[in-house]
Amino acid sequence: MSSVTDAVLHRHSTRAFETRPVKEFLLREIIDIARYSPSSGNLQPWKLLSLSGHALELFKEEVACTLARAPRGEGMGYAIYPDPLKPAYQQRRGQCAEDLYASLGVRREDREGRGKQFARNFRFFDAPVGMILAVDRSMGAGQWADLGMFLQTLMLLAQERGLATCAQACWTLVHQTVERHLELPEELMVFCGIALGYPDTTHPINTLRTERASLDEIAEFRGFNI
Repeated sequence: MSSVTDAVLHRHSTRAFETRPVKEFLLREIIDIARYSPSSGNLQPWKLLSLSGHALELFKEEVACTLARAPRGEGMGYAIYPDPLKPAYQQRRGQCAEDLYASLGVRREDREGRGKQFARNFRFFDAPVGMILAVDRSMGAGQWADLGMFLQTLMLLAQERGLATCAQACWTLVHQTVERHLELPEELMVFCGIALGYPDTTHPINTLRTERASLDEIAEFRGFNI
C-alpha cells in the first residue's frame, strides 16, 4: 500500500482497464473505510451502487438502448458546468479534451472518432466494476461538497490498493434510465458514475496527465513569520 501523498499524486482518470475482475471483499473494504469521510452534521446523504458481471452487462445494455433511441440523452439531471463558463475555466476544459483525444491520435475534425470515444463513458470504459453515486435531492451545495469528499476518499483508497478509477458526471445525461434500472427511490438523484478496475498500463489514453494550476494561483499565505 502507498502513502496518502503517493495516492494523491498518482491518481488520475483512467479510461482503459484490464479484464481482471475486482474481488467483492476488496471493494467492500474500500467503501467501508470511505464511510469515514467528512460529512457536515454527519448527514451522509448518499447511496453508492456497485455493479459487476451479469448485473453490469444488463445495466449497460439498457443504457445502450436508451442512447440508440435518444443519442443526446434524456436531458441533464443537473448542470455539470455553469453556462456560460468563464473563459479561464473554458480554456482549461478545452485543453483537457484536446490532450485526451491527442493521446489517442484523434484529430479535432474527426467528430466520429471523438463521438466513439465519448460513447465509451457509457460502458464505464469496459471496467469490471461500474458504480453509480446518488445523493438525496433535497440537499444543497454544502452536502454536495461532502459528497465530493466521499468520492475522493473512495478513489484514493482504490489507488492505494493498486486499482484505478474514473469519476464520470456524464451519467446524468441518462439519469432517467439509471434511476429506473437501479430502482432508485424518488428522493435520490444520480450524481455521477465511477469506473473502477485494474488499469491497462499499456493503453495510450492512460498516459494523459492534466496540468494543474500553480500553487500561487490557487492559494495565498498570510501572517506566517517562518
